[in-house]
Amino acid sequence: MPTLFDPVRVGALQLANRVVMAPLTRNRAPGGVPTALMADYYRQRATAGLIITEASQISGMAQGYLDTPGIYTQAHIDAWRPITDSVHAAGGNIVIQLWHVGRISHTSLLPDGADPVSSTARAANTKTFTRDGFVPVSTPRALRDDEIPTLVADYAHAARCAANAGFDGVEIHAANTYLIEQFLRDSINDRVGAYGGPVENRVRLLVEVVQAVGREVGFERVGVRLSPLTTFGGSAPLDSNPQALMHHVISRIAPMGLAYVHMIEGETGGARQPEGAPAMDWQGLRRAFPGAWMVNNGIDGERAQAAIASGHADLVAFGRSFISNPDLVRRLREHAPLNALRADFLYGGGAEGYTDYPMLDERVAG
Repeated sequence: MPTLFDPVRVGALQLANRVVMAPLTRNRAPGGVPTALMADYYRQRATAGLIITEASQISGMAQGYLDTPGIYTQAHIDAWRPITDSVHAAGGNIVIQLWHVGRISHTSLLPDGADPVSSTARAANTKTFTRDGFVPVSTPRALRDDEIPTLVADYAHAARCAANAGFDGVEIHAANTYLIEQFLRDSINDRVGAYGGPVENRVRLLVEVVQAVGREVGFERVGVRLSPLTTFGGSAPLDSNPQALMHHVISRIAPMGLAYVHMIEGETGGARQPEGAPAMDWQGLRRAFPGAWMVNNGIDGERAQAAIASGHADLVAFGRSFISNPDLVRRLREHAPLNALRADFLYGGGAEGYTDYPMLDERVAG
């Protein structure tokens, strides 16, 4: 019977354990360029079997929040390289999450004040973080079909940049109602043509992105993050049939030899079974995918161990508990108490609430 702390092979990667650090936006990359402080932050957490970085935009048009990092210029490559080196020196594995926010953005964050782009021209009912604080997102314009090859090429270019920056792989962000999910869901995607209408068309963009990214870095170094039941702050209603949508997604990516699927079970950061949401056959989806299966959302150590032991998952991703506990793997193994999260320091700022959380030995010594 496997445990949370047993090693596991995930695509091309050999992981020391099955504890994953989930992607966590922290808004500490001024101008989109990673910093030396970020190297400390990720190195501290390198005992995770796998680190998935904070979501990182694939182009200037992909940004949706202030001071989130990019992965599409030489400056980004050069800034990320000390971070990947520090994690590797500490014995860890690290992949970067490739991100395009689509309509969850604001003109002040985009090149030349451009409108955000999406599958639709309808605005999302949510806010984003800018230099003026939290403001309503801007109304997007719908991408033309002839623009989509350039978008797919942006993902491939970002993946190539990630490889050059020393990452062990990439995770494609197809969750939390950002761009790819804006194409996947019939509640958002109101277009006609090759990328709208029936489910096979709505899944087309994701399939093309996975194919392009896999050709750049190797399919065995690619993961995909999905979130069929999240509305992420009310920014989008659910698809009319989340189970059928996810079944189609998995059926299309399963033959590609990907490293893993990262499934958010329930509302991101909220209920595992949101009120009014349909019950999902998570295990039916898991059985349809031959690679590693990662689960996420409100999972503590006991539930994580049960998920691994029962075969419900191969990997478990932890989010906020990894923010406040850089040595989370040890604490889970020893059933040790966890540091409290300082929510006031989640987004933006410096070392406080970022790299100054104590390790277990420091807590005991204090």
